[in-house]
Amino acid sequence: MRALHADTGYLLYRLGLRSGSLFNSALEQHGLRLRHYALLRYLATVEGARQRELSSRLGYDPSAIVGLVDDLQRLGLTERRPDPGDRRNRIVVLTEEGRKLLRDSDRDAAHVTERLLAPLDEEQRRALHELLLRVTEGRPDGQSTL
Repeated sequence: MRALHADTGYLLYRLGLRSGSLFNSALEQHGLRLRHYALLRYLATVEGARQRELSSRLGYDPSAIVGLVDDLQRLGLTERRPDPGDRRNRIVVLTEEGRKLLRDSDRDAAHVTERLLAPLDEEQRRALHELLLRVTEGRPDGQSTL
């Protein structure tokens, strides 16, 4: 039987568990979890997004998006607004309070990333990032769709 550490998929799984745990611990002080942070981070790159778009871009179940947006709205970090392109729909936008909290939580996320990647030099970090983009996005060129 092959040792677990010889299986790249298992190592990625373990890294995901460790990364998620560290990120959740760091974000806890802001009342957030990693899923909230990912949603805020995405909203910072767009003028607003429908919940369907958030689900598809982040890879979360649509029912999970509703709860995450509700949480963030309760905290005053996002708002649901009428969609200017179709007033029957709502878009989720980042509030100024959300932008401020994101700046603070970005610093915490950077510390977690630094801790996770401490064993690697700068060149190895860049290479790992490129490889993870390729694997995550399923694209041979490594270009992100996020």
